[in-house]
Parts: sequence; structure tokens; C-alpha cells
Amino acid sequence: MISHSMHWPHSLKGFACILLLFSCLAGAAEKKEGAFHGAVQTEYPSWFKASFLNLGDDIAEAKSRNKRVMILFTQDGCPYCHALVERNLSQKNIETFLRKHFDVIAINMWGDREVEGLDNRSMTEKQFAASLKVQFTPTILFFDEAGQTVLRLNGYIPPNRFMTALEYAAPGQNSGASYLDYVAAHQPPATGGDLINESFFRKPPFNLARKGKARPIAVFFEQRDCPACAELHGRILSDKQTRSILAGFDAIQLNMWSDTPLVTPQGKATTARAWARALDINYAPAIVLFDAKGKEVIRSEAYFKLFHTQGILTYVLSGAYEKEPSFQRYLSAKADRLREQGQDVDIWRMGDEPAGKK
Repeated sequence: MISHSMHWPHSLKGFACILLLFSCLAGAAEKKEGAFHGAVQTEYPSWFKASFLNLGDDIAEAKSRNKRVMILFTQDGCPYCHALVERNLSQKNIETFLRKHFDVIAINMWGDREVEGLDNRSMTEKQFAASLKVQFTPTILFFDEAGQTVLRLNGYIPPNRFMTALEYAAPGQNSGASYLDYVAAHQPPATGGDLINESFFRKPPFNLARKGKARPIAVFFEQRDCPACAELHGRILSDKQTRSILAGFDAIQLNMWSDTPLVTPQGKATTARAWARALDINYAPAIVLFDAKGKEVIRSEAYFKLFHTQGILTYVLSGAYEKEPSFQRYLSAKADRLREQGQDVDIWRMGDEPAGKK
């Protein structure tokens, strides 16, 4: 049997090509954009201070009432900010302590309200956030009576640890101790057990000095008896895509309280405990990321789920940090690209949960 298409006139062949072209264009137009899950709007407590955003005046006013200033950086749709309000600030002991010892001022990291900083310079909220290198929300800064930063929290931390941070930052509470020592003194003693090992962690000895063509470094500071560490391993590091990303790093795991010897990326001989102190590691687990030259780029030192953890890793591995200094802008652009490709994005799920799970 002879195919009739073999003998179509040139005009019909051209018409068929046009139909095929329009069919392809229609198919492309009908390509469904990926869904976006996890964003949630937050209603902040009415007892937050309605500040004119003159920080010098705010600190002086707080001092006159034996209080300190807590600055809370937020952004629209931030599920971690929502968790701070719904899980932490909703607890009576936390709310009572906060209202007694702090004036809480919320600042939108992308906002345009005018802020007068402690150096008397005026800038917008987003310029102020950028000047302080705010990369995550919520980011919280506690200022003492002299305008010095007592403590900085880069991201959400659960209620018990948050209460410890408040007690440390409150007027006259920490007696000059470092936050790391304060946390160690106020957490239950370790009862035993080992750190959770992963196949992609390098084995000791740990010499992280960069020589020649090197890979970026991911240092996991953890501790024993750490539920947050167990969740990181069980629900994020177990994810296939996360492990694929980590394959591009030299990844090591350190007990932040141990005397494990190591050589830092800068070539200094030290111990895990001393290095954690020098890096001001305040949370376990913390992931500190260094580029191929041994310079710290960014760190995860709070409670983050899958999308943000993977985003922090790819921000370094891809070299995006060299062109985009704002991690949040990078992450937003990444989400947009994935959705344009038809992939769903869920910023509030763990690796063992399907996208869109509430």
C-alpha cells in the first residue's frame, strides 16, 4: 500500500507544516506552570512596638524602662516567621518574658519605610536589612543599652531554644558569658550516643586547607542527643536530591563540643570545639559552607526544611553567590525557574513529605 502523504502537493505539505507548528505552539502555551506551596501570611502581635524606626530613640526609650530592643526582620509569605508567631510567641511564658524585657520592632526586609540607624544614617528597610547582611527570615537582633548587638539569630529556632536565647539577651541575665557557653550550661547533659554518620562525610584526619583545584566545603557542626540533628539526617539528608547536591562538596561532620583535631580552610590547626567557638556557632545542627578557596559564604544555623536547605547548598555549589549577594533573591529566582519548568515548589516540606502537604 502506498502512503498518500508521499504524493501531497507542495501547498498541502506547507499547510501541514503550519498546522504542526501551531500545534507545537499551542502545546507550549498549555504547559502548566508548577504550583507554589508553603507560603503563609502572618499577623504579628498587637503588642509589638509601633516604632518610628529611629533606633537610637528606641534603644534610649527601652533603657529608661529597663528593657532592651529586639529587631525582627520579616518578609511576606514567610512560613518560618509564621512558626515564630504561632509556635513561639503564642506560649504564655515566652510572651510574658518578651513583653517584660524587650520592645519588639518588626522590619520588612523588602520594605520601603525609612529607618534611622545607630550611625544616624537614614535608609529604607530593605537597605537597612542589606547593610546588616540579613539572608534569612526571621532574623532577630537583640541590642543592649549601648546599642551593641548582644545576640543575633539567623532563622527560626524552636520554642525551648528561643526561650534560652531570650533569657541570655535580657538585661542583666548572661553575666558576660558567651552564648555558646550559656546554652551549654542551660541544656540537659548528654546521656551518650554517637553522632549520626552519613556515607558522604569524609573520614579523619580533617585537613581542610585548600590547595590547587579544590571543591567547596560543607562543615556540619552537631552534638549528641540532638533531636534537631536527627531530624536533619532523617528527613533532609536522606533525600536523594540533597545527597546528589552534597556530592559536590567536601563534607565533614564535627561534634561541636569535642576536641577532634583539624586544620581549618585557612590552614590553622585547632579543635572542633575551639573552631565552633571561633566561628560563633550557636545552634546544632549548623552547616557552614566555604567556597573552593576556603572563604565562608553562608551558613545554616537555624531550623530549615528541605527547600531552604537545598537552596543554601546550591547557592554555594553553583557559584551563584558570586553574582547575587542576596540569598533570598537567589532562592526566589530558583523557585520561579522550577515553576516555569512545570515543577511544583513547596517551601515548607520535609524530604519524606509530598509537595503540597499541609
